[in-house]
Amino acid sequence: MLSNQRLGGWELCVAPMIDWTDRHCRFFHRLLSPHARLYTEMIATGAILYGDAARHLDFDRAEHPVALQLGGNEPDALARAARAGQDRGYDEINLNCGCPSDRVQKGAFGACLMSTPALVADCVKAMRDAVGVPVTVKHRIGLDYDESYGFVRDFVGTVHAAGCDVFIVHARNAVLKGLSPKENREIPPLRYDVARQLKRDFPQALIVLNGGLADARDALAHIGHGGGDLDGVMLGREAYHRPRVLSELSRQLWPDAPIPDDETVVRAMMDYAGDQVARGVPLRAVARHMLGLFNTQGGARRWRQMLSDSRLLAANDPALINTAWQVVAGAAERRAA
Repeated sequence: MLSNQRLGGWELCVAPMIDWTDRHCRFFHRLLSPHARLYTEMIATGAILYGDAARHLDFDRAEHPVALQLGGNEPDALARAARAGQDRGYDEINLNCGCPSDRVQKGAFGACLMSTPALVADCVKAMRDAVGVPVTVKHRIGLDYDESYGFVRDFVGTVHAAGCDVFIVHARNAVLKGLSPKENREIPPLRYDVARQLKRDFPQALIVLNGGLADARDALAHIGHGGGDLDGVMLGREAYHRPRVLSELSRQLWPDAPIPDDETVVRAMMDYAGDQVARGVPLRAVARHMLGLFNTQGGARRWRQMLSDSRLLAANDPALINTAWQVVAGAAERRAA
């Protein structure tokens, strides 16, 4: 088992989100939080082993620490995909045991895996044998409407015994029939007490809380920094729609680490977009992740409009980012006058 000291670095994580946390999103989030742990979208093993691995796995060095989240249920395939991720330079390999989508269910992975903890243990062992970076698991706290604590306790216990020392706990059940993925993020009740009980029962493991976390102060209250007993928090949609929450949390967790101001972030993203456009990436692919940067600030609506306007984006000119920024800056100056 790895020691907790060696496992440090899960205090603040940004959740893997399909269609959202691609490499452009992660580069943007890294600017807002120098030390947060970033995660890829879930990538099925087949996409890496038999598809365009470079397209799925390439990332910018600035993204470190960055984790590769895998979807799959075959130990050998997961081991090979994990090795490919390590070879690309990922700092962690994470197994998805929480996604409830129909597509994932048809592949018999994601949240379905919670019903077969012995198989998950075999998968974890195979990946740990294949790589030297941490192998972690993201999971729910139950399936369908079974809210018995024993179910998730036994799942974690079995997987922990196989060598997994980090569990990212989405503190809701996954309802496999009758609820959409969106409803699965909203309807099953949050039960943070289950994550706290897991920490008490498995004190040598790191327990990272996920689900419904939005306010920086409330999120910090769950971990040691804020008087709680968990080891970290993972934010998803709040980090995407109001990304400056990552900066708010970072200032509390790492007060000595400088956080770039808005203008610095905008300039860095314009330069990044310029590099990507030169490589053939459409500006839209980068700009779409930045829409929430100024949410709750003056000029936010016009910023969103400009960076999502198909006519403006069609020119594929990264200077659009700066033009939109000037609108936001102008609104701030008028308020201050």
